[in-house]
Amino acid sequence: MPLTAFRLTAATALLVLAPGLAFAQNPDLTTTPENTGRAPTATQAAKSDDNLREWQVAKSAKVDLAKAIATAEAKGDEAGGRAIDADFENADGTTPAHYAIKIVYPSGKLVKHAIDADTGELYKSENQPIERYFTRLKASDFQNAKVGLKDAIALAEKKAPGGKAYEAEVEREGGSVEYEIKLALISRPQEIKVGSDGTLKAD
Repeated sequence: MPLTAFRLTAATALLVLAPGLAFAQNPDLTTTPENTGRAPTATQAAKSDDNLREWQVAKSAKVDLAKAIATAEAKGDEAGGRAIDADFENADGTTPAHYAIKIVYPSGKLVKHAIDADTGELYKSENQPIERYFTRLKASDFQNAKVGLKDAIALAEKKAPGGKAYEAEVEREGGSVEYEIKLALISRPQEIKVGSDGTLKAD
């Protein structure tokens, strides 16, 4: 075979192989949606596998818990509301995956706000019976705490890098409040406690 013809044949072969080589080096990322921002939403994850636990579904939420709390605290007719309880709840037939966040206001009023875990939008609010929550806590306990629930979440997530908070609540500890934060890690959940002054406590 003449040298020129050989070179043309080799060049043609390389052109044919090039797309395959490019694909091998840069695979179709649509098959790995977590690398493209196309990962399923929390609602989609819950519907695709009803055997997943809440902490596993919560990892797919597009909105983090601290941001959802900030949205909830900004809602309502009364200023100065502070979150005292936040739970991730799976999607069902009528509601999307969401955070149920209870806010106490300076007047003592208690309201539960539902924040869509994928859009961050408030879609429902309802008053809560105050007596059930304040048999051991006072509204002033939350107002006087140096660290709020959002800050406690940030501290807990910093202690467990890669962890994503999906549940948080306030309890009484001595003469002040204490925050219990549950985090979704890669393979398991973890609970971290944070004092009202920001002190991290052992699990």
